[in-house]
Amino acid sequence: MKRQLAILGSTGSIGTQALEVISEHADLFEVYALTANNQVDLLINQARKFLPEVVVIANEQKYPELKEALEDLPIKVWAGADAISQVVQAEPIHMVLTAMVGYSGLKPTIQAIKAGKAIALANKETLVVAGELITALATEYKVPVLPVDSEHSAIFQCLVGEGNNAVEKILLTASGGPFRNKSLKELETVTKAQALKHPNWSMGAKVTIDSASMMNKGFEMIEAKWLFGLSPEQIQVVVHPQSIIHSMVQFEDGAVMAQLGIPDMKLPISYAFSYPQRLKSSAPRLDFNQYSTLTFEEPDMTRFRNLAFAFDVVKKGGNMPCILNAANEVVVEAFLKDRIGFLQMSEVIEQTMCKASFVPTPSYDDYVRSDEEVRLIAASLF
Repeated sequence: MKRQLAILGSTGSIGTQALEVISEHADLFEVYALTANNQVDLLINQARKFLPEVVVIANEQKYPELKEALEDLPIKVWAGADAISQVVQAEPIHMVLTAMVGYSGLKPTIQAIKAGKAIALANKETLVVAGELITALATEYKVPVLPVDSEHSAIFQCLVGEGNNAVEKILLTASGGPFRNKSLKELETVTKAQALKHPNWSMGAKVTIDSASMMNKGFEMIEAKWLFGLSPEQIQVVVHPQSIIHSMVQFEDGAVMAQLGIPDMKLPISYAFSYPQRLKSSAPRLDFNQYSTLTFEEPDMTRFRNLAFAFDVVKKGGNMPCILNAANEVVVEAFLKDRIGFLQMSEVIEQTMCKASFVPTPSYDDYVRSDEEVRLIAASLF
């Protein structure tokens, strides 16, 4: 029987690549549901190609266009955020790929876990905002959470077969982004266009800006803490500009295991879909003759303060990571709209963290209230 998949965020970078993996292995996988936020034209094309049972557009204003375009097909067409949380609970679904951007991925991930669906996690903000809640639910409902981020997939692959061998630390690699060698003075005047030019990876706008500010690596550190049951002290961020080593694991005997490959998200996507098997791929292979030098350096947390913020909030715990995420989503959107500068993003985030209400042991409702409060605070600071 083919595995039935729900792809949340099917029109984004991860979602479109996931559909390519499904096309390459149509004998193994079938799309049950596709969801998107705004890109209705691409969603229509995807629906016509993959013929899912259900498609959902989060932006309800786009519903009439989507409904009309698919009325000749036996596809259910739904709209709204609540519909996304509802569709993941459908009985035939085996796995849910959470490739939505930001906080919006939290609620449907919770609902999918409660419905017993395996999670292919590409929405790092889910664990950043509510890592303790998500991991507890995954344990309670006996649901596997398989990482799709290239770094976390690399760590996961290094741990497969290691049983109870103790991990001393993980080395989370970072490309350093487009501004790795720029001074603080130069960072004052960098533009949106410059920030959107990642040297190695092709990603959506929000993730690309997060990579440029190194917030993305901070979020990945928090995500790694929850995925692998580690303390922040066991996670070392290493800048590796070539992005060939996707991450490493150091065991207590000093041995270091690494996963290498060319920058291609289809590998971690397919591994999550097929685990514990590996699927044959036609992707280009790593040619070591082209990479005679691999380099490593420490991240500069003076220039890239967002990474320092992430370590601070994970140590304080409670709703602080939720505060960090919400403030970051606000400032990134403002930067993409040319309303604030690159360095100003970190300034607003820092001020917001000082002003927002701290909740030491938050419930889901606390996360919702905190997210709402923080967005208002952050938006008032520029």
